[in-house]
Amino acid sequence: MFEVKAADKPDERRDFPRGHLDAVHLTGLDFAVGTFEPGWRWSESVAPIVGTESCQFAHNGYVVRGRLHIRMDDGTEGEAGPGDVFVCSAGHDAWVEGDEPVVVLDFAGPMAQDYARTTGG
Repeated sequence: MFEVKAADKPDERRDFPRGHLDAVHLTGLDFAVGTFEPGWRWSESVAPIVGTESCQFAHNGYVVRGRLHIRMDDGTEGEAGPGDVFVCSAGHDAWVEGDEPVVVLDFAGPMAQDYARTTGG
């Protein structure tokens, strides 16, 4: 089997305040490109859509642009910037640091399927 799709022609786009998610679905892989504008914060932009207090998806990400701050539910926090690869478990808030948009490539399949949906987190 060989399958290829262009990330700039996603299968679907999910808009939310100050950002959007472009999802590409392949056999065995769901991939997403998240774009978050300055002022975006998960707890303000996505939580009202999904109805949870923190993001309940794990992320396997690569930051292309900008700086993303993440605070885990247990209080642990840190930042990821351009060129950083990160793994983040479910149970966190996140926000854009600074005045530059954040672009993240995320290879965590379930996240690409349901992030920012009323049935997801």
